[in-house]
Amino acid sequence: MVSELQLDLKVKDRQLAFLQREMGRKYQFENIAGKSDAMEWVRAMMERAIDSGLNVLITGETGTGKELVAKGIHYNSPRKDKPPVALNCAAVQRELIGSELFGHRKGAFTGAIEDKLGLFEVAHGSTLLLDEIGDMP
Repeated sequence: MVSELQLDLKVKDRQLAFLQREMGRKYQFENIAGKSDAMEWVRAMMERAIDSGLNVLITGETGTGKELVAKGIHYNSPRKDKPPVALNCAAVQRELIGSELFGHRKGAFTGAIEDKLGLFEVAHGSTLLLDEIGDMP
C-alpha cells in the first residue's frame, strides 16, 4: 500500500521532471532570437562551452542577453538536471562576499549564528552564475 507521503513525493518528482524539461526547451539554442553572423558565432561558442568543461566569462552591455546565453549553456549541458545557482555580485557587501562564495562556520564572525555553505559548494555539479562580477567590490 502506498502512503500519502510516498504518493505526494511521486507527484512532486513528476512535477520537477516536467519543469526541468520545460526549462530545457525554453533555453534551446534555436529559441535564442537572431540570425546574424554574430549570433551564429555566439551559438557556436555556446556549443564549445558546453563541451569544454571550462569556466566561461560572458561579457556584454546590459540587456544584451548574457543571462540567456548562460542559462542556454547550462540547460544544454550535462549539468542541466540541477538548477543553476546565481549571485548578483554587485549586490553583496565587500565584507560578505567571501562568506557568500566560500561559506563560513558558526561563530566565525559577529552575526554568523550557524554554519553556511558557500555558493561554490552549493553549485557543485551544477552551474554557478556570477552576475555583475566586474562590479564586485
